[in-house]
Amino acid sequence: MGEQLLVHGTDRFFRRLGPRLQVALCQLPVTVILGALAIAAPAVWPTLIDNGVFIASIILMGALFLSCFLVPWERLPANAYLVIPILDLVLIGLARNGAVPAVAGLAVLAIFPVIWLSASGAYARTTIFLSFFGPLLIAMPTVVQKFPKISPSDIATAILLPLMMLAVSLAIRFASANVRMQRQRLEKKDAELRELLVESRNRERLLKTVLDTIDVGIVAVDADGQKVLVNGQQKDFQQAASTGASVPVPESEQLLFGQDKVTPLPADKRPIRRAVAGETFADYLVWIGEGSAQRAVSTAARIIKNDDGGSSGAVVVYSDVTGLVEALTAKEELISNVSHEFRSPLMSVLGNVDLVLEEADGLSSDGVHRLEVVQRNAERLLSLVSDLLVSASTVLAVHPRRTDLAGLIETTIGSAQAQADATNVSLSADVPVPLWAHADPLRIAQALDNLVSNAIKYSPDGGAVTVRASSNDRWVQLQVQDTGMGISEEESARIFTRFFRTQAARKAEIPGVGLGLSITKTIVERHGGKISCTSTPGAGTTFTVTLPVEGAAAL
Repeated sequence: MGEQLLVHGTDRFFRRLGPRLQVALCQLPVTVILGALAIAAPAVWPTLIDNGVFIASIILMGALFLSCFLVPWERLPANAYLVIPILDLVLIGLARNGAVPAVAGLAVLAIFPVIWLSASGAYARTTIFLSFFGPLLIAMPTVVQKFPKISPSDIATAILLPLMMLAVSLAIRFASANVRMQRQRLEKKDAELRELLVESRNRERLLKTVLDTIDVGIVAVDADGQKVLVNGQQKDFQQAASTGASVPVPESEQLLFGQDKVTPLPADKRPIRRAVAGETFADYLVWIGEGSAQRAVSTAARIIKNDDGGSSGAVVVYSDVTGLVEALTAKEELISNVSHEFRSPLMSVLGNVDLVLEEADGLSSDGVHRLEVVQRNAERLLSLVSDLLVSASTVLAVHPRRTDLAGLIETTIGSAQAQADATNVSLSADVPVPLWAHADPLRIAQALDNLVSNAIKYSPDGGAVTVRASSNDRWVQLQVQDTGMGISEEESARIFTRFFRTQAARKAEIPGVGLGLSITKTIVERHGGKISCTSTPGAGTTFTVTLPVEGAAAL
């Protein structure tokens, strides 16, 4: 590669010279040597001064060198300058035969025109012919002068120089061909690189246009946290987080707050810092800016892997979810306010109904029955309002302690027995006694009631509901299994969403508002546990709850 660059650089330099300087530069070596010989002749070879042929060759060589500057080569055909090396062969022959026997080695100067002709790359056959027969004609006069006393040594000497010049010509031809091939390869690679560069720039412009079109902020950083790509939306986010600064400031100085919109995020909790540290996360909510311009942003990060599997950077995505957060907050406030407003009159209705029923001696049996219907429906409505209040609460308090879950399960089954009997559903339990866990008995009882009640409600007449439990040193696992209608895989993924009800439940007109499982999931997660659902349509559903055995801190 270094030789190719050297040749390429020399070629560029030579092309900068005009045609006349190029021809003169090629002619310069042989002219300098013959000129030096002529200058040294009076002192070293005095007989040369008296040789008319030698003097004529020197004068003609000077005139030929001068013609290199005077002839307008740029106006002549492309290879017209090759007449110079051909004339060089003639003049070298005259100089050599004029200088013999004083200077017999001048025939070697034929190498310069031979190199020139061969390196030109033109007229290959003619060049090879001249490379052999030109030096041969230079050497022949000496052999002819010895005729008829020509020895084999004289013939060998006359033939050796042409053969050497022919070898030089062929070597230069091959070398020039190789250089031309290398140059073609370089030019081809250069063209390919230029095409790739143009294509890369087009793709870069396309990517930039796409990234600036979407309304999601994107920032890519290297392993050191330096930004390598930022789209237009992200620049807007950075400017919003740099309130008061004329230009966006580093993330460590930006106005980033936690979910309470007031507490500044610590340095190690900021999205880019977390991503550079190698974390992968999603739906990480932060607030940027302050005052009325404050925005809620959901962030996510993915690590960029290098060839060795290590991290070479990360991509962090910012999505403006201010409208969604505000809508959810407004919905929760509405539910909470409405539920609270419903609770007070319902309590009043239930209180008065209870008082009337206690003094029902003067009422007919039909009137008592109607009051009991009012009481049951009011209690049901109060239960729904309580669920709404729990669901709307942003903080569901739990107070875990060492609790025997076996007793809670027994109580739950006892409470649900009447509901099961009404629909001809069998209830059973397979629970070790005792079954200790770190749990809030009130909240876990509420969760168990929801799961068992749902299992009975969604099981057909003659179905079965089974509660199982197992434990190890760290976890307690509870399972509530039914043989009911089951749910599809798609619906299983949404079953813990508030107000979600399966299509089969709606079609069967099974009562409910879709809050029980959402509340149950919240209760379990507040204990540091988890809940999952597996189901097969038409074959039943199993809910699995996992709770810590010892001292997990309440969330």
